[in-house]
Amino acid sequence: MTVRWGILGCGAVTEAKSGPAFAKVPGSALVAVMRRDAALAEDYARRHGVPRWHADAQALIDDPGVDAVYVATPPSTHCQYALMAMAAGKPVYVEKPMAMDAAECDAMLRASREHGVPLFVAYYRRALPRFLLIRDLLADGAIGTPRSVGVHYTRELQPIYCDPRNLSWRVRPEVSGGGLFVDLGSHTLDILDFLLGPLRNVTGEASNRAGAYPAEDTVSMAFTCGDGIRGTGEWDFNATGHRDEIEIVGDRGRLRFATFGDGSIVHEADSGRHEHRVANPAHIQQPLIESIVRQLNGEGRCPSMGDTAARTTRVIDAVLGDYRAGLRDAASGGPGGGIV
Repeated sequence: MTVRWGILGCGAVTEAKSGPAFAKVPGSALVAVMRRDAALAEDYARRHGVPRWHADAQALIDDPGVDAVYVATPPSTHCQYALMAMAAGKPVYVEKPMAMDAAECDAMLRASREHGVPLFVAYYRRALPRFLLIRDLLADGAIGTPRSVGVHYTRELQPIYCDPRNLSWRVRPEVSGGGLFVDLGSHTLDILDFLLGPLRNVTGEASNRAGAYPAEDTVSMAFTCGDGIRGTGEWDFNATGHRDEIEIVGDRGRLRFATFGDGSIVHEADSGRHEHRVANPAHIQQPLIESIVRQLNGEGRCPSMGDTAARTTRVIDAVLGDYRAGLRDAASGGPGGGIV
């Protein structure tokens, strides 16, 4: 069966990362797109060879030629559109993070169960060959028993996040659920869940040091996962220079790799130092979309479902809870009055 897809929100992420993959995956076709700006929806459809376009979300969901819906809008409308699509009996593939908070995730999971339709989430690293190799190295005992994991991510403050009159939605908590920790850090949290098991005993602290936008720009956290693996993470989006590294240390070696890009996977053990390079596909979501289509055709299971993605949102909630409360107090003039 060919799964006929409709996209809600054909913005930047759909131009190369996801959109073209729907037409290239066997048993899949992109038949309709929607954007509230009709001219932009028509332009996207023309450029990508999509036969139909809509300017209203419900119209795309009700399109009888659409079998499944990809929600590619900012997080503030993920839950709303996913619920609408599932109520129409259509499977949903939603961008990450899954929703604004765990309560919205729970509502989406209930709807998936009640309407009997699957809910997929775009944590596509779970299907990328480079992370499957890392998973296999761990499973094969390449570093022995994992004991600890550390995350370090830094980048400089970018001009796109410094213009208060034209502020990116990614650093507006009312639209994104947080800042770049939510947008980018969620990928790291999810791949740790995939490689090492669900994150537990999560504690964290968030702050805003640069003052360029309302969302957090610095985050630190601690957690455990797997069989007592101890973890720490540091994210700083107002730093000098760029660093993107996950290090998993075992009792017989260590692995180092980045969440983003396709740089070397470094394996150090008694046998020496080894580097593995695995290129990412041109359309980085294509392997995950392939797994979704296979599941919809009864031929397998997608590794990134609503239940796994909701775990990552719960971790984010645990880390950002105090910071979000401070933002609410500052907005209302209540206790706290601001963030330090």
